Amino acid sequence: MTVNMRMPESLASATGTITVDLAQIVTNWRALANKVAPAQCAAVVKADAYGLGAERVIAALARAGCSAFFIATPDEAELARKLAPQACIFALDGLVGNSAAAFDRLSVTPVLSTLDDVVAWSALSRSRGAKLPAALHIDTGLNRLGLPVRDVRRLAAEPTMMAGVELKLVMSHLASADNPRDPKNRDQLLAFETLSALFPGVPRSLAASDGLMLGAAYHFDLVRPGYALYGGQASQSSPAPVKPAVTVAARILAVADVVPGETVGYSATWRARRPSRIATIAAGYADGIPRSASAPDGRPGGHVLISGHLAPIVGRVSMDLITVDVTDLPEGAAMPGEFAKLVAEGLTIEDAGFAAGTIGYEILTRLGHRFTRLYLDDTP
Repeated sequence: MTVNMRMPESLASATGTITVDLAQIVTNWRALANKVAPAQCAAVVKADAYGLGAERVIAALARAGCSAFFIATPDEAELARKLAPQACIFALDGLVGNSAAAFDRLSVTPVLSTLDDVVAWSALSRSRGAKLPAALHIDTGLNRLGLPVRDVRRLAAEPTMMAGVELKLVMSHLASADNPRDPKNRDQLLAFETLSALFPGVPRSLAASDGLMLGAAYHFDLVRPGYALYGGQASQSSPAPVKPAVTVAARILAVADVVPGETVGYSATWRARRPSRIATIAAGYADGIPRSASAPDGRPGGHVLISGHLAPIVGRVSMDLITVDVTDLPEGAAMPGEFAKLVAEGLTIEDAGFAAGTIGYEILTRLGHRFTRLYLDDTP
């Protein structure tokens, strides 16, 4: 295994690092593909591959054999097509602005979620004198993007509305897949089976990362994992067969003694109750550390890992810095110049999200660009 580094300066000057294990992402994709076979396993790489670098992630997955990718925006489509020239690329946000011409040029398949999108794509198809591919997004209870039941039935009853459109996929999205016991999953499954049957012979897709763990009934022809590819485990009761692929670390800048009664950080929200040692670390909300991970007196907050030991964040998370109580760590464990881990084995993305009152998805996608990104892959 090799380490490919992208850094504006030497690692010696980096305040933090985000290590992305491309080999593990590929391994995760293969494990999910095996889980859902014979259904196809796509990869959701929107939002810069959940903040990890779409350029590297898409290339690695394409080399591994992934042949279907989901992005959100026209800019993301441009990059995905460049990196995966033979793949089927779906644009989840549909026809954003004047993106129809770009999607036609790039051979990108828009996911049509409104009748206006359907009409516009059909008109472009007719003007081109060629069938253009599209996916159809049916709303089955999420009430976000997606065609409502009345519009789905209208399209099925009036096929001329989709003249020139070649349907490649009919899809929907689950609202409560992270909770396998929620009856809404079954309700949406039944609704999707009923409505998708109006388009016979068209491949179907319902499940994303958590939905694919609900069982084979939810797999249909294609599944769309995103978060799970990167090692995320949103559903703790039905964990996916994946392992973490991301480590985040930040440099310890200073370690200082604080006497009882002294406060730490903005607004003096944390007060030392004993002689304490406080480490200041070069990471803050500008780097994606939620301010809500701060810990006032009496409330648990976030943690970091230093030399294998958990240490609590104390005081307010600020723009560039966090402060951590290292009093209980062994002598010499926390040293200026060394790195503390913010996400790692023993401190998962989910742990970081829970401590901040949010979810691991947000932790992952908000990771800032000041940290040096390191890529581990299986290239000789």
